[in-house]
Amino acid sequence: MSLTTALLDLAKQAGAKDMPTCTKAMAEAAVEQRSMVNALLETGQVDEKVFAQKLGESLGLPVWQGEIPPIPAPLRDKFPAKLALRHRLLPVTPAEGDPLPVLCFDPFDHLARQALAGFWTGECKWMLAPRRAVLDGLRGGYGVGAETFDEILEGGGDFASANDLEQETTVLDENDSEASVIKFVNQVIREALQERATDIHIEPLEDDLQIRYRIDGVLRNIPVPPRIKLFQASLISRIKIMAHLDIAERRLPQDGRINLEFEGRPIDVRIATIPSVTGESISLRLLGQQRFDFEQMGLGAAHSEMVRGLLALPNGIVLITGPTGSGKSTTLYTFLASLNTKDRRIVTIEDPVENKIPGVVQIAVKPEINLTFAAGLRSILRGDPNVVMVGEMRDVETTEIAIRAALTGHLVFSTLHTNDAIGGITRLVDMGIEPFLVGSSVRAFVAQRLVRVLCPWCCEPGQYSETYLRDIKIPLEKAATAYRAVGCDRCRQTGYQGRRAIFEICLVTPQLQEMITAKATNAALKEMAKSQGMRNLRDDGWDKVAEGTTTIEEVVRVTVVESNRNPGA
Repeated sequence: MSLTTALLDLAKQAGAKDMPTCTKAMAEAAVEQRSMVNALLETGQVDEKVFAQKLGESLGLPVWQGEIPPIPAPLRDKFPAKLALRHRLLPVTPAEGDPLPVLCFDPFDHLARQALAGFWTGECKWMLAPRRAVLDGLRGGYGVGAETFDEILEGGGDFASANDLEQETTVLDENDSEASVIKFVNQVIREALQERATDIHIEPLEDDLQIRYRIDGVLRNIPVPPRIKLFQASLISRIKIMAHLDIAERRLPQDGRINLEFEGRPIDVRIATIPSVTGESISLRLLGQQRFDFEQMGLGAAHSEMVRGLLALPNGIVLITGPTGSGKSTTLYTFLASLNTKDRRIVTIEDPVENKIPGVVQIAVKPEINLTFAAGLRSILRGDPNVVMVGEMRDVETTEIAIRAALTGHLVFSTLHTNDAIGGITRLVDMGIEPFLVGSSVRAFVAQRLVRVLCPWCCEPGQYSETYLRDIKIPLEKAATAYRAVGCDRCRQTGYQGRRAIFEICLVTPQLQEMITAKATNAALKEMAKSQGMRNLRDDGWDKVAEGTTTIEEVVRVTVVESNRNPGA
């Protein structure tokens, strides 16, 4: 029996859901002379724990049971990162007098065996473990980019020369050859993209350097190599050079961007530096080209009908509201993509242009040459558009021009930073816009938040006390089908994979328009909107809970609740 056939048979025993996908991945790995075991497990079709158990039984190899302990510093010093990370070998502290346990997930990697035999002179005990457990153990024990640090320190400790720092990088390639800051920065960004991170934060501490990724809206600390603080200046200088920023300026904030390519797709990285008392902190926002599909927005039937009605309007303003990071830009792009036909001229002004849509004229704000939202919007209106998108209504001048555009026959989309849909009315009035102009020009306020989506591999039915459910005002029939996040290797023990938006849509009806013009209170406006069919964010969230899309805890996390009582199991 060939190795391919044997592995496919084990995958089937481990409950692989899509065997053609497994077969294709292994065939490609064989042609490219890569690990077939790794290719098989990367498909996500196989339960890694079950596969490791089946593989161990077939080969007569022991399988590590339970949690993998952290690698202590003495063992980490004896077992270098170059050996561990390059060959994916995870050492575990042995009991006194026992051989060194070395965990792997691919026992057919002969290069790894040869490398270990050439380095470790003592006795070893080979053991199998799930792939994710091995990779997490290596990452936690050595830190991101630790192999690069080992090579740097072996070479005398020079992290990067001036010429090294200034080398141009446009492609994030796993086969970077330089043992330098270039390779380390590439590894950090590449790993963040592989983990589906939207942001990277590099934050100097008093005696360390902290790296965090924001994944599915939640920040996670990333293990870093020991002594990384020594190379803080070179690391920050490299990122600033990539973004064409002034490396000598450390007292003022700076903004820039980097254009990279990862796995054949373009990645736009926005850079922001902040001076702090412990050094410059750098944030990287990772923006990849997305596919904007109206059907994938996750709108309920009622909301979908409302939005389709809004997109069919010939004129007026539709405002998307919510805090930073709530998915407003993605919603705007989805709206524009659905309207992007040959008989419509669509023009946008943004800061910055996050995604390019073929057929849409997109303008990036450049304050240094006086190309502001207001100036750009004036020019757009002279260019015969049907649909206009303004990235954000930041000031009275921009807002007044947008209102004028809506009243003269244009359909305008924009965003506001408010906590709910009705808050958009108050925000515009507070900016100095006359209430009658708000009522006559704005067609709808759409508030939204992002909730994390349950991992389909590990979620399980949730049990909550009736008292808690009544406190958070979820209908009991919807809570009856609620699921709870558990955590597994596929979701990195978080219980979630990806995010989905929940919405609150307030249509400006004639009755609401009269109340806005009469300067009615926020509470009165909200009551009227609810009486005419507006459902708040939490209500839409409960629908997602009932569908099994997200959890009660997620909806409570991103919306205002009236009680802090904890759920009872």
